[in-house]
Order: sequence, then C-alpha cells, then structure tokens
Amino acid sequence: MNWLDKLEKKFGRFAIPNLTMYLIGAYIIGFGIYYFLPGLFKWLTLEPYFILKGQVWRVISWVLVPPSGSLISIIFIVLLYYSLGTALERAWGTFRYNVYIFSGILFTVIGAFALYFIAGTGMIGYGGLFSTYYINMSIFLAFAVSYPDMELLLYFIIPIKMKWMAIVYAVFILYDFIAGNFISRVTIAASLLNFVVFFLSTKKGYSPKQQMRKKKYQKQSRPHMTYSNGARHRCAVCGRTELDDPNLEFRFCSKCNGNYEYCQDHLFTHEHVK
Repeated sequence: MNWLDKLEKKFGRFAIPNLTMYLIGAYIIGFGIYYFLPGLFKWLTLEPYFILKGQVWRVISWVLVPPSGSLISIIFIVLLYYSLGTALERAWGTFRYNVYIFSGILFTVIGAFALYFIAGTGMIGYGGLFSTYYINMSIFLAFAVSYPDMELLLYFIIPIKMKWMAIVYAVFILYDFIAGNFISRVTIAASLLNFVVFFLSTKKGYSPKQQMRKKKYQKQSRPHMTYSNGARHRCAVCGRTELDDPNLEFRFCSKCNGNYEYCQDHLFTHEHVK
C-alpha cells in the first residue's frame, strides 16, 4: 500500500466526482471574462504580491485564466480534455484523479510564491503567465503514459497513437523550457511537477483496484481491436470491415446501449440498440 492508498482510505469521501466538468466550466467562464469583461480579468491572475496585500481570492481565481484566448482552441480543449479527464478518472478512481489535478494547482501556486520571494516586486504583472495550460498538458501526458497505444484522431481526422503525440508535446515543452527565461522555466516545472511526482510514486504499479479500472476502460474503449479475419473495425449492421473497403470510416454510436460500431453508411440510419 503506497501513500495514495493510505490517503484515499482517510480522505476518499471528500473527492469531487466529475472534476473535469468543473475545470471545463472554469475555462468557459474565464474565456467569457477575458472577452466581455477584460477589466475584471486582471483581478483574477496569480499575483503573490497582491495576495499578500489581502487579495486572497487570487489563490483560486487564477484557475479561471483560460489556457488559450482563441475560441477554436477553447472548443478543441473542452472536447479533448473532457474525454481524457473523464477517462483518467474512471481508470484511476475519483480520489487519485483529484489528487493529481489539485497537486498540479498547488505546485503552480507554490512556484509563483517561490518566484516572488526570489524576484520580489519584479514579479508584479507576471500573473498572466500562470494558467491551466501546463496542467492540461499534464493530463494529456498522464493519459499517454497510461494508454500509450490508444489512438487519438488528430484534428478529428488523422489517427495517431498517444505515445507519439506525447513525444511531440514533450519536445514542445522542452523547447519552451530551454528557450524561455527563468520565470517561464519555473512556471513549466511547477505546473508539471504533479506528473513527475505522481508517476514516480506509483512506479511500483497500481493497486489491484486501479488495474481493474484500467482494464475495464481499455475493454470498453477498444472492443474492436481483433476480429477473426484480422480486421480492427466492423459495422454492426452490414458486417463490412476496413478489409472490404479501405475507404470506409467507422464510428461508435453514443446513443446505443453497448459498444456498437457502424460504417459511415449506417452510422446515422441504424436502429439504436436499447
């Protein structure tokens, strides 16, 4: 039993279910403030100087700072991280996922205060650098490490395995770390410290309960991986596979009760299984 198991026994009942939904809600609210109430936005950032002067709400309100100011990016982030975050919560359990997210937030706050105590008032005005961008990145990396061979549709079109996407993201992070100044480096390191600590502390493996959750999620997510003829996809209506026609596209139906996959000819015309 590792320290996470012990913590879960004591404090597991306080874990927040569906934490990803609250994060997404914060992004949407922050994005709205950024565009429609820009004067209020400056009061939300993580500024240790002003926190010590009594503006204590900034310890939490900086989470509203969106990871991107682009509407298209926000839509993409909401769709992607809802999927990744809820999947991690199902696989790890609500408590562990809570610990992972909140530790990322806590380490970011600690990093901001460490910078302030080093640089003093020279840090005033840099609060906008602290957002949930790298915390989102830590969610992506955690999912990639947990499910390296799972495929993601890049831009909803190009299938690519998570491990290759993670390598690309890691290269970008490393470049930002090397090319950035001292403040940027501390920001990146603090925001991703939860990823390092979490996986070093669990390197001996998950508990049987976590392993069961992970296998269950993999089974639900990839029921089509092997068919008798070697195909990976098969339409539940016509029975065609990608071996019959390489131009066929297959999707799962979210309205059917169970894991049913359909080709593009039957995705919108089939009778839903209840």
